[in-house]
Amino acid sequence: MSTTTVDPAPGANLATLRKEHGWTQRKLARTAGISESLLSKIEVGDRTLTPEVATSVATPMGLTMDEVLGKATVERHDEAPLSALRSAIRDYDLPDGRTVEEGAVTEGLRAADSRRRKVDVATLKRTLPGLLRDATVHAHTRNTPEAWMVLADVYSSVYWLAARHRWMDMAELAVTRQRWAVGQKPNPLGMAVAARDRAGTYLNFGDIERGLTLVDRAIADAQSNLSGQDRDIAVAILNLRGMTLAGRLKDKREAKREAQRHIDSAHNACIGMHEDISVHGLTIGPQNTFTHELATCVDLGKPHDALSLTDNLSRALQGLPPTRIAPTYINTARAQLDTGDRDGALENLCKAWEVAPQMARIHPMGREVFRVVSSLHRRSNAKLMKLSKMSGIEV
Repeated sequence: MSTTTVDPAPGANLATLRKEHGWTQRKLARTAGISESLLSKIEVGDRTLTPEVATSVATPMGLTMDEVLGKATVERHDEAPLSALRSAIRDYDLPDGRTVEEGAVTEGLRAADSRRRKVDVATLKRTLPGLLRDATVHAHTRNTPEAWMVLADVYSSVYWLAARHRWMDMAELAVTRQRWAVGQKPNPLGMAVAARDRAGTYLNFGDIERGLTLVDRAIADAQSNLSGQDRDIAVAILNLRGMTLAGRLKDKREAKREAQRHIDSAHNACIGMHEDISVHGLTIGPQNTFTHELATCVDLGKPHDALSLTDNLSRALQGLPPTRIAPTYINTARAQLDTGDRDGALENLCKAWEVAPQMARIHPMGREVFRVVSSLHRRSNAKLMKLSKMSGIEV
């Protein structure tokens, strides 16, 4: 099990930050453009702190969305691998004099992709520093589009690890290095993947409009420079990011319009894909598009629409990796909580923990939904107590 913890849950973290910055609930609510009643309910655990509201309250206090949601902290014996990873990132253009076999690098990348898909965060933290150094040597030595793409894919995994923990300094640096690596040799598909990850940093910071601008520019580039399946893959992954960004726009009329545009485009790009495929560590296809559409409906404040997308969630998710299954159970729990189905929300939170406990432990909305579910339940039960022990959040 990962030793990473997040304490406290987002809503409770907001209350702490507000007091530390000397803001009253009335002043923060008024400045953020939300009701004081909503802010009070969020802080005491009667309502979830959504990413959209987190952005609204973060800006007046000079914070980012992810700072309000709360960074994942790391136990002392996990600090060394992260220090080694930061060192490897700094040495992006300083390959050492070792000889690295191509097979070792490609096998290391396959293993990293597998750990990422399974959400084996603990092992990924330990192995990424060495893999990044090996891939750096390999890229500089071979100097081929394929070798530079391998290095870019390793940086993509670094970004994924950092973004999941909300270590945004590392995430930003990783996407910068990723774009640098893929730009060493012409690679339009690699540039699309890098743009997708870069747009993710805008999502994490709550800078939605600029993130959407970046996505639309990258889609235009992909349509101009790619053809066939590569173009479909690039357009699909960029539209998945686009719909997630659009769902968090403050203007809900614009959000619905923009989200639907990206949803339709993603579905069109997946028309020729009969099943989901894995490309550069990402899952592409109709099933993953469904999971993003469900999450976007929840962000848009349309929980009933989210729940109506399928009458059998387990079947809809069958075959997808845990990295996609667990967040979908969490988003379904969010929708159920919004519709008053507390028992259903708790049931799906349990499924998320069963599928990917390391992700559920660091997922801000998973922890936040559990905080609210446990607050609203009239009495404790076995499921609540079990999740309380696993999450570290008291009932």
